[in-house]
Amino acid sequence: MSPCDYTIYAPEQLGLDSGRIDELVERARQGVEKGPLPSVQIALAKDGKLVLFSTLGDADNSQRYNILSCTKPLVASAVWLLMAAGEVDISQRVCEFIPGFAGNGKEAVTVEQLLCHTAGIPQAPLGPPTWYNRDARLEKMASWRLNWEPGTRMEYHPTSAHWVLAELIQRITGVDYRRYIDLAVLSPLGLTGFQLGVPPAEQADIATLYSVGAPPSAEELEQIFGVAMEWPEVSEEALLRFNEAETRTLGVPGAGAVASAASVALFYQCLLHNPGELWDPLILSDATGTIRVNFADPATGIAANRGLGVVIAGDDGLAARRGMGKTASARSFGHPGAGGQVAWADPVSGISFCMLTNGLDANPIRAARFGAALSSRAADATGT
Repeated sequence: MSPCDYTIYAPEQLGLDSGRIDELVERARQGVEKGPLPSVQIALAKDGKLVLFSTLGDADNSQRYNILSCTKPLVASAVWLLMAAGEVDISQRVCEFIPGFAGNGKEAVTVEQLLCHTAGIPQAPLGPPTWYNRDARLEKMASWRLNWEPGTRMEYHPTSAHWVLAELIQRITGVDYRRYIDLAVLSPLGLTGFQLGVPPAEQADIATLYSVGAPPSAEELEQIFGVAMEWPEVSEEALLRFNEAETRTLGVPGAGAVASAASVALFYQCLLHNPGELWDPLILSDATGTIRVNFADPATGIAANRGLGVVIAGDDGLAARRGMGKTASARSFGHPGAGGQVAWADPVSGISFCMLTNGLDANPIRAARFGAALSSRAADATGT
């Protein structure tokens, strides 16, 4: 298996429109110059090759970013390997692997439901100092209670489901989840600087996260939701915790990976091309191509379109609201992250795109629009 190629190729070599790519860079620049983002890093790739890697603002291409929830497909990709090895079937109940998890009615929760955010434990608490100790994590998971019957609705699980998946990986492999993901996925692909769990001595190049911007106005909310309302106060404390050396070392499995935009874009190229058949082709195709959950996502009001660890664009014309470009194909798949961060690939055009930022905008509507605007310009890079 050849390691990823970080060479930057001319767009024309890969049939892409350099003018459209210039427009993409300019729109990213506006996010910094017009505010409120301190820096933005973008990368575009096709056919396993990078055609764009650029950093705007108070950072440069040597910087890595907390990719937050863009971490989730990486963890899922490790589970796909265990599926191929016959170590886990996604229809299996979690308690078959982690008996203590069954407490408080959770015995019916399946591995698939964890990956698809239908497990019924969306806000189950697990934070510091508990999350630094494996035994304490297990005790906390056992105490969690269901919000609804598993499999009957979808609500985004920011970190809870992936803590359980991390324990699942560790139980099956006998290897720390962070080490397994590195050994089984990141190192074989040659993804430089992509880490889940970063030792303190290796954290100097990670961009500091900042809380920026102001919440949406009442007028903006009424325009979007049709009724006058006040945006609830949202504490950025949990996200800013990812600036802490101890949290970065921990590697929170649903939100703690660190990478450059180039590494993330190349990771998605690997999902498109499966170098060395790292993943079983049928499992990979099903995981990234089959919509398993189309319950309405309460955060967006539209169908969740969840695959097995990723979001799938779908053919309803709402791809941009799922973190992909307006002109991306229905088969595009990826995952957004806090601050408007986006990462996705389109099997039809062969493009993958990633945008990372260290600005946590207090206006999530503006952040989502910015990510969608960049994704749409990236999807247009084919010039068609």
